[in-house]
Amino acid sequence: MKIAITGANGYIASLIQMYNKQHTYLRVSRSDVDYEDLSQVKQYFEALDFDLVIHCAANIVTKECEEKPEATRKVNALSTIEIAKVCKAKGKRLIFFSTEQCFNGKTCEGPFSETDALCSVTNYALQKQEADDYISANLNNYITLRLSWMMGLDMPNISAGANIIKNTLAALRNKKPTLFTVNEVRGLTYAQHISNQFDKIIALESGVYHLSSENNLKTYEAAKYIAREFGYSTEEIDTYLLPNHERYADRFRDFRLANDKIKSQGIVLSTFEEDVQRVIKDFGWKRG
Repeated sequence: MKIAITGANGYIASLIQMYNKQHTYLRVSRSDVDYEDLSQVKQYFEALDFDLVIHCAANIVTKECEEKPEATRKVNALSTIEIAKVCKAKGKRLIFFSTEQCFNGKTCEGPFSETDALCSVTNYALQKQEADDYISANLNNYITLRLSWMMGLDMPNISAGANIIKNTLAALRNKKPTLFTVNEVRGLTYAQHISNQFDKIIALESGVYHLSSENNLKTYEAAKYIAREFGYSTEEIDTYLLPNHERYADRFRDFRLANDKIKSQGIVLSTFEEDVQRVIKDFGWKRG
C-alpha cells in the first residue's frame, strides 16, 4: 500500500513507519508543502499517487495558536479540509489525528465517548475540532483518531518530544525543580504500543475513535508515579517534582477519553501504570 504520511519526521509518524514497514511511505514534510498555502496543499495532494493519507502534521504549539490564530487555523483546520476534499474526490481513505483537547471546555467529569459533544475553548482545540467536524460530516471513507497525550522516550533518529515521562526525568536528572499540574487529569498513552498496532487501525471501519490508555491520576501524581518506578528516591521526588496548584485553579480539567469503542475492534489499550512498566521494559531502563 502507498501511504502518504504528513508530519513524516514527527514522533508518531516516525513510529508508524518504523513498526509497519510492509507499506511504501510517501513522506510529506514542511519542506514539501506549505500548509498555510491552501492552493498549494490542494495541488500537491491532487498530484500525489497514494492509496491512503495518514495526516499527522499540525502546529501543536498552543501559544502560537493563540497568538497567530489565522495562520495556525490554516495549518490545523483548513489545510486538513483541503486534504479531505482531495481524498474524497480520489475515493481514498483519510486517517486524521485529532485530539483530546477537543473536550477541554467540558465542565463535567470524563472520560468522554465518541458520541459526546465536543467542547473546545483554546484556539488549537477549536482548529482541530473544525477539521474533526468537517471530516465526520463530509467523508465516508475515513478514520478520525482523537489522541490523548502520547508518551515515550527518544530512540535513534526519533525524538519523543515533550511528554510526561521526558518532563519528569528531565527534572530529576537535571536537578531542576519543576511544576506539574494538580488540577488536571488526562489520558497518558505509550506511543510505541499504539504505533505497532497501526495496521489494525488502518483497517477499522470508518468513523471516530478515541485512542487513549486509562488514567485516574492527576498529572502531578502521574509524574511522581513515573519517578518512583524509574528508581528515584522520595527525597529526590519531593525536591524536584513540585505541585502546581495555581494552573487551572479556576476550573479542574478532565478530558480523559473513553476507549471502549476502539478496544471492541481488537486494539489493545492499557492503563497508564501498565504503559509506564512497558516503557521501562522496552528501554531496559536502569538508573545510572
